[in-house]
Amino acid sequence: MWLKLFFLLLYFLVLFVLARFFEAIVWYETGIFATQLVDPVALSFKKLKTILECRGLGYSGLPEKKDVRELVEKSGDLMEGELYSALKEEEASESVSSTNFSGEMHFYELVEDTKDGIWLVQVIANDRSPLVGKIHWEKMVKKVSRFGIRTGTFNCSSDPRYCRRRGWVRSTLIMSVPQTSTSKGKVMLKEYGGRRIEVEHIFKWITAHAAARIKTIYHAERLKEEWNKRDQYWVKIYLFAKLYQPPAFFSALSIKFTGRVEFIFVNVENWDNKSYMTDIGVYNMPSYILRTPEGIYRYGNHTGEFISLQAMDSFLRSVQPEVNDLFVLSLVLVNLMAWMDLFITQGATIKRFVVLISTLGAYNSLLIISWLPVLGFLQLPYLDSFYEYSLKLLRYSNTTTLASWVRADWMFYSSHPALFLSTYLGHGLLVDYFEKKRRRNSNNDEVNANNLEWLSSLWDWYTSYLYHPIASFQNFPVESDWDEDPDLFLERLAFPDLWLHPLIPTDYIKNLPVWRFKCLGVQSEEEMLEGSQDIENDSDSDSTDTFSSEKEVFEDKESVVHNSPGRASHCDPEACSCANKYCQTSPYERKGRSYGSYSTNEDMEPDWLTWPADMLHCTECVVCLENFENGCLLMGLPCGHVFHQNCIVMWLAGGRHCCPVCRWPSYKKKQPYAQHQPLSNDVPS
Repeated sequence: MWLKLFFLLLYFLVLFVLARFFEAIVWYETGIFATQLVDPVALSFKKLKTILECRGLGYSGLPEKKDVRELVEKSGDLMEGELYSALKEEEASESVSSTNFSGEMHFYELVEDTKDGIWLVQVIANDRSPLVGKIHWEKMVKKVSRFGIRTGTFNCSSDPRYCRRRGWVRSTLIMSVPQTSTSKGKVMLKEYGGRRIEVEHIFKWITAHAAARIKTIYHAERLKEEWNKRDQYWVKIYLFAKLYQPPAFFSALSIKFTGRVEFIFVNVENWDNKSYMTDIGVYNMPSYILRTPEGIYRYGNHTGEFISLQAMDSFLRSVQPEVNDLFVLSLVLVNLMAWMDLFITQGATIKRFVVLISTLGAYNSLLIISWLPVLGFLQLPYLDSFYEYSLKLLRYSNTTTLASWVRADWMFYSSHPALFLSTYLGHGLLVDYFEKKRRRNSNNDEVNANNLEWLSSLWDWYTSYLYHPIASFQNFPVESDWDEDPDLFLERLAFPDLWLHPLIPTDYIKNLPVWRFKCLGVQSEEEMLEGSQDIENDSDSDSTDTFSSEKEVFEDKESVVHNSPGRASHCDPEACSCANKYCQTSPYERKGRSYGSYSTNEDMEPDWLTWPADMLHCTECVVCLENFENGCLLMGLPCGHVFHQNCIVMWLAGGRHCCPVCRWPSYKKKQPYAQHQPLSNDVPS
């Protein structure tokens, strides 16, 4: 996860540097920046009308270029970036979709139940022609869609009863606008009553109703009162301009941010005394001022802060977000991070997509599960102060120059999705190249595996998982079901093959105790030398390792564990021969005596002090049925039984993960026996 997060942050850094590179290229070729102001006098009449349409100002009664230019200047400063975006949007000939309502429930769900948007619906009565023709309706849809106004068509032939109940006996236009200034308030429907059905007149009717929801101030005394008033709105945005009504994008944003941001329009066209505006920090006209508890912020002085719907919407979402905005942002980031798994995963193509699908499902599930308690905590009343401090921190961070660059890059890449996807793909291919190069030496089989090999291994894993239960991955759990119910152990001994053999990792073998078998001899060195000559030559080298270091024991253990069952050699009978036998015949007889036979020479005796405390005393391996020799490696199981290391490792590696004597699982811990330490003068039975 952290690797994918690192690559995602690296990708964002690449996007930031790439955007600065594009700005440098534009400046080198044209000598201008996106934040550079444009003189409206130098623009053509067509470009001026395009700017007014993007800002949502009507110009039907202004035939002269001078009047249009003055209207552009009154609505706000024009930047090169805004001019480029407006011209690009005008050239785009993409058709905007319009909704066709199927009946009353469909209309209620989309129109009347939508609390934070504007709908324009054309109602077509039974056996009547529509009020607006097809060509004019398409122009209308394209014009109003720039400001987030959704459109639709309701044909009364699909639900005539609902039309009669509403009183729609003739074709008309219906507009839905939120009735109150609170979030998720009621919606009121307004019917168009004008006689002229031109696009400009209908658009004026829409903007007039939308602007009626904005608080308008015409006098300085009213401005002073409103500026010093403290109410439920912590964030307010003021428009100081010499306009008869605010632009359409400003009115549309006031509906979109209902309950979060208060929009106030200050008409200073007939003001004589503007001293109070100077006192509050307003010097230029027009001005967009954001008022927060932390102070005022002049919108339009940083990168990407254009006088348009998209730019101001991005700005307001960053300074006053809602929970849904944060959830969508986290959803986008999590999915971008999950898609990095397609390039990080090495191997077959099918494997990449299988891992990608599993990662997408896991990440999205964890995201939704993580958001549920967050939503619950935000509903608690005593967390209001925490919520306010969080918003304060966001406002501080998102009004910086770096935040303006990030917003500008977001608008740029969102308007050029092909560039965004191509850079993401290129970054992913670079990640894939470096990951493949890094793993080539360490895991060559995984990198070079083809689809058939991986599918075959996946099928083997699936079938083994389906037909075999998964055993505990803990080395030695303290508690066991067999301790609580001994009948399970007896049933397991009675019918061992009726149980499925579990898939158990062999890592626990490394943790089993290993030590060397030592004997306490009373013979002289000459007698020991003569006795050793009767044994094979290779037994001499084994007997000299009796007092070897712990490092040698560990190395011998590792070499045996890593040997495969096919190449591991069995215990040599001659190497396992010992003159002494000291074994317990049954664990039930451990209190009284040692089990097995113990025929002793008076010369040698096992050194029990070197044995682990929880191991049963024994001098014979029941796997190879040979005695322990002085200096040979022993290994004990959790049940306490002891064997040759080679013998028991071969036994466990073959899939028999239990003790050869008592069948206790070799990976489960067992309570130690009450060990009886034999004395040197004990007489074996």
